[in-house]
Amino acid sequence: MPALSSAIFKAYDVRGIVDDTLTESAARSIGHAMGLAARERGVGEVVVGRDGRLSGPRLVAALSEGFMAAGIDVIDIGMVTTPMVYFAAFELGCGTGVAVTGSHNPPEYNGLKMMIAGDALYGEAIQALRLRIEAGLPAVAARRGERRTLDLAERYRARIVEDVHLTRPMRIAIDCGNGVAGAEAPALFRALGCEVVELFCEVDGRFPNHHPDPARPENLADLIACLARGEAELGLAFDGDGDRLGVVTSSGQIIYPDRQLMLFAQDVLSRNPGAQIIYDVKCSRNLAHWITRHGGRPLMWRTGHSLVKAKLKETGSPFAGEMSGHIFFKERWYGFDDGLYAGARLLEILSRHADPGAILESLPDSLTTPELQLETAEGENFTLVETLKREARFEGASERITIDGIRVEYPDGFGLARPSNTTPVVVLRFEADDAAAMARIQAAFRAAILAVKPGAVLPF
Repeated sequence: MPALSSAIFKAYDVRGIVDDTLTESAARSIGHAMGLAARERGVGEVVVGRDGRLSGPRLVAALSEGFMAAGIDVIDIGMVTTPMVYFAAFELGCGTGVAVTGSHNPPEYNGLKMMIAGDALYGEAIQALRLRIEAGLPAVAARRGERRTLDLAERYRARIVEDVHLTRPMRIAIDCGNGVAGAEAPALFRALGCEVVELFCEVDGRFPNHHPDPARPENLADLIACLARGEAELGLAFDGDGDRLGVVTSSGQIIYPDRQLMLFAQDVLSRNPGAQIIYDVKCSRNLAHWITRHGGRPLMWRTGHSLVKAKLKETGSPFAGEMSGHIFFKERWYGFDDGLYAGARLLEILSRHADPGAILESLPDSLTTPELQLETAEGENFTLVETLKREARFEGASERITIDGIRVEYPDGFGLARPSNTTPVVVLRFEADDAAAMARIQAAFRAAILAVKPGAVLPF
């Protein structure tokens, strides 16, 4: 067997450069190993789907070969969003699926997002696949698996249309950045009764217009321009595999996910009083106050869609979300992150109001930075943050939260430094009540980081 790159086994998924670190041979081996793990849990079939990347079809073919070699039947649902793979796994009863997707990474990348028996694979479970391959995979199972194709798009769309009801028709603009969401989002939102203005909804794995990552403001420029021309009352944007949501108002204001979560939490809590609402360490302090004010119990948790999904399952919470735009509804849905479904739920809420932008823009806000990144050597991001946790002293802080990196709370803001689990960077974010507080908190972090890494070029 050709050498397997250990670098592709990330914290939440498998990901690498196609034909370099992520090869067809690697995909076949991972399918075989995952198939064996699935059989150990009593699973006999798996759903496989892919995004719009040019390398998708051959990686799906290799992956499927691996599953069939392990005796697992493959249900190939074609070119779909990652959430549609999850949907199929739940609806078809196997709870097991793989989305072949590079998400928002550049075109030369691809990857695998995986679940077995209803559990997203992350951390040690992903490393266990690597160890199983390195130990040597057995021969083809006595009964080789079979492959069939299935189109679940209409079933997925019907399930959402059955669940979500808009009070009035809405005119929206959607920007799919040429990602795979473009194959489903226009039809879904029209089925919900919307008039839809399409931006870059033609699926093209080269992403010729802009990167499909709504977390970065520059990727929302076309959507903002469309809204400025008066073409719609609200803008929705989706990432490369359709599991994250971006929102822009008619006045061009970006409503970041931690503010979106406020509106969603209020709605969910109106039917589930006292429920626990989960959010990650990058979110605004305003969110916890909002959840409490509306009768809920806020729970801050670690960043990472697989980690949040697992916490949602563990706690029985009806709703969770991340600053990155992964939004998880257990109430009325399945508990997985789905940007299109989240967009539909947002429209359900906003359709009750004549001016959706006014509702969104009235949500509590503070002076914040986007996610900032301090580049480091491979692995250095983890040691740097551990040293900060151990040695840094933040005068005047009211609380230090260390569940994921270090988040330092002040009476008038917070600073966060956490190691990314996907790239060798330290992710930083700051929030403050005013510019003076922001400057003071950033100065404290600057001093702490430079004490650990003298000469570091800081992004703030």
